[in-house]
Amino acid sequence: MSNTLVIVLVIVVVVVGAGVLIYFGARRSRNAEEEEDPLAARLAEFSQRGDAVSLEEIELSQPFTDRVVYPLMKKLGDLSSRFTPQHLLHSTEKKLELAGSPARMDASGFLSLRFVAAAGLGGVLFVVFLFSKTWPVSRELLVVAVFTVLGFFFPTLWLKSKIDNRQKQIRKAMPDALDLLTICVEAGLGFDAAMSKVNEKWDNELSLALGRAIREIQLGKLRREALKDMAERIGIPEMTSFTAAIIQSEVLGVSMAKVLRIQADQMRMKRRQRAEEEAHKAPIKMILPLGLFIFPSIMIVLMVPAGLSIWRNLGNL
Repeated sequence: MSNTLVIVLVIVVVVVGAGVLIYFGARRSRNAEEEEDPLAARLAEFSQRGDAVSLEEIELSQPFTDRVVYPLMKKLGDLSSRFTPQHLLHSTEKKLELAGSPARMDASGFLSLRFVAAAGLGGVLFVVFLFSKTWPVSRELLVVAVFTVLGFFFPTLWLKSKIDNRQKQIRKAMPDALDLLTICVEAGLGFDAAMSKVNEKWDNELSLALGRAIREIQLGKLRREALKDMAERIGIPEMTSFTAAIIQSEVLGVSMAKVLRIQADQMRMKRRQRAEEEAHKAPIKMILPLGLFIFPSIMIVLMVPAGLSIWRNLGNL
């Protein structure tokens, strides 16, 4: 087996492994968004059709991933959590909350996902190299070790991207949400009812966070505690300052509509400042692609014809 074929196989394995992880993550996200027990859904489906089936047949009708893969990952996560320091579990739970609890995954499940990704990627490459004797054993072991480490840290990078995307969406939606809150409060609604309106009208990360805070208030939690917990789950300074202003206005008896109007103006100004900051960073970010790709291409287009012309003229002398 040639070196080129081995490299192609390694690339294919990496792409397929990433695709499998993305597929399982998207599937679990869809199941979590539906918030419905798949076993109960199957039971209701069979009941509507009037079929007399046993619980075992209903379980066997579920997909293989729901019956085997996810329970196995859950058991592996519970096993790994026994040997994991508590501070690491707490920090992982915090990161999952900042990411919006993707796929309703807990800390043990996320840790098991890291081990599964590392073992899967490294194991597949080990099998590939086991049947190919082109590279030396030391190089093959090095490649397997490198991709095992990459597979172990890939879920962490995925979680970091989820946190960044969620916080970016919330920052972008906050000024408009505060405008709607201000309009609702000025129209005579209470602050809780105004948050319910934002939750009903929009479908984004901010509306989901407000909806969770509303449900906590309805279950008996104090409003200031629910708002503080919401700010901690989001983890951006804008939301922290907003909740602090709302709590302070509630304690001091300041007009809620006035506070919301001031907060909306500040959020809009901060969003404009962030846009200007990103615009100022653009020329610096363009230096690397310009120096590596565009300038060499321009030099080739301009200099090669002139060099060929000079070479011909020197050859005729």
